[in-house]
This record gives sequence, structure tokens and C-alpha cells, in this order.
Amino acid sequence: MRLNYTLELVMIVDSEMYQKIFNRTGNYAEQVDDEKYVDQSLVSKGLLVTYHDKQYKKKIIITVDLNVILNGDEPCRDNADKLIRKLEKQVDKHFKSQLQLDDFNLSKLYLATDINVASRNKVSDYIRVLRRIRKVKGFSPARDNNINNDTGLCLDGNSNGFVFRLYDLEGYLKELSREVTSNSEELKAQANKSVGLLRAEVRLVKSTAIRACTDEFLTSGQIAELCAKGQSVFLEIFTHIIPFGDFYKKDKTVGIICKKVTDAKIRRRMLNLVTLVTEKKSLLLAQKELSHRRIKEVMAEFREIELSPVTISKRHDIKQLDNLYKFM
Repeated sequence: MRLNYTLELVMIVDSEMYQKIFNRTGNYAEQVDDEKYVDQSLVSKGLLVTYHDKQYKKKIIITVDLNVILNGDEPCRDNADKLIRKLEKQVDKHFKSQLQLDDFNLSKLYLATDINVASRNKVSDYIRVLRRIRKVKGFSPARDNNINNDTGLCLDGNSNGFVFRLYDLEGYLKELSREVTSNSEELKAQANKSVGLLRAEVRLVKSTAIRACTDEFLTSGQIAELCAKGQSVFLEIFTHIIPFGDFYKKDKTVGIICKKVTDAKIRRRMLNLVTLVTEKKSLLLAQKELSHRRIKEVMAEFREIELSPVTISKRHDIKQLDNLYKFM
């Protein structure tokens, strides 16, 4: 599995410091509105610098594409030290040694991977089925301006600072191209190359999420550690939300459970869970209704027989979908 890493670095400064920094480094920044200036001069090297000149809160934000910094040739997790050296050099150079990497705070980290399910129809099929999960422990359904009900599954952590998105990449890029004017043709070209791709994202959007994943204090140390363990962070959230196993309609799912599970008690609990997921339209609500203290054992049994407790709707004109993990 190849992960893309994007992070956001933030520094809040007073008016005097902001003006001093902007006067020296804001030569290439273009004004977007009354309070925002964007410098795209380093985009080819993986950095986008934004100056926020708000009346009461001045801040400088650096958005960093770590894969671009490594030229896309090497996985971030195996090259954390090299990445930090290159990032420190870029920050020092851009801000003319006024600011260093560790002067900024790591505020956000996006981990993303593209899952190739081979066709536009398959993408729609998976999204339609996975939306039946609706809610899991610690996460609730969320709204995203660029991802509607037909194109993705959006869940936000209730209080943990994690965000999960799974969406039709082609559809997302096409929608985005209709909303912007500056690079709409480029977005359309990217969309044409994204047919059959499901994009999965795990976002750390609060300091609570960052602290949950690293004990490092310095920003450089946090980035290095999160690069090294980014895949495990991603998979912990992904596997928590997306059940492991093939998807079938309810009758077929029941038949497989009855055939493969010999323990009568566990079989009965599994059958009850399948029925409850359909009735409650939520994996979490179904698990709560089952009211079984060993729900982890029940879910483990589903994984053992490679079967998802989330079934395909009767109204859906397909009979089976392969385990999504096969494509990862």
C-alpha cells in the first residue's frame, strides 16, 4: 500500500513579527482576499506557504506534500531522516533563516491511499454498500462540501481529532473542476486518470490526534515519527471503520455463516448482527443492540471466514463484492 502524506505547519505571530517576516519573504505571495496571501513559488518542491493577515490573529501556514519532497520515488516511512533534512533546508531557505522548522507547530496530517477497484461502476457499488456502515464506535456521519451522498463515506471522530473519508476520486475531481477556474483543465485531466479509484483518507486534524500518535515534543521529531508509523496509524483507523470480508446480499451471507461457523452460540450472534445491521442501518447501533460483551469475538469470527456483516441492499443490482482489502 502506497501512502501519500500531506501535513500542515502553523505559526501564530504578533503584528510586528508578521510584518517583518512578510516583508522579507512574501515577494511571491498573491493576494486572495483582504486577509490572505498565497505563495505558490515552492509548490514544485512540495511546499505551499499561506500568510493570514487577520486583525487579531496573524499566522503563517505551510502545507507540505512529503511525497513531492522525496520526488515520489521513496516511501516516507523508510526515509524520515532524509525528509526532515530536506524540509528543514527548504523552510530555512524560504524564510531567509528567520524561521526554522521547529518554530512551527504540526497542526494537521493527511494520510491517503488510492484503491484501484478497476471500474467506475465498481467504485459506485462499493460506496453504496459501505455507506450502510453509517456509524462506528467513536465516529459519526459527517458532511463534506465536495463529497455528496452518492460519491463517498464521510465520518468524523466524535472527540478524538480523527477524520475518515472514502470517496470516488474521479467524481471528486470533476466536482472540484466545476467550482474553480484557475486550474480546472488540469483537474479534469487528473479526473480522467482516476477512473476506478477509491481514495481513502485518514486525517489528524487536532492536536489531540497528533498527541495520540506521537510522544515527540519538537515538530521535526513529530513529523519523523509519524512518517515512520504513518501506515500503522492509517490502518488502525481504516480497519476500525471498514469490516474485513466479502460483501453479499443478506440471504447469501446467512447461508455462508450457517455453513462455515460450527459453534452454535457464535453462529447465532453473527446471524443476529447481520439482521440488526440491516434493521438499524448502522454497524454501531447493531452492535449495541446485540448487547454482547464479546462483540470483538463476533467481529473476529467474521474476519476469520472473510465475510462482512454489512450486506448488499435488496435494491442493489449486484450479488457480490470482493473484500476491499484485496485491492490494498
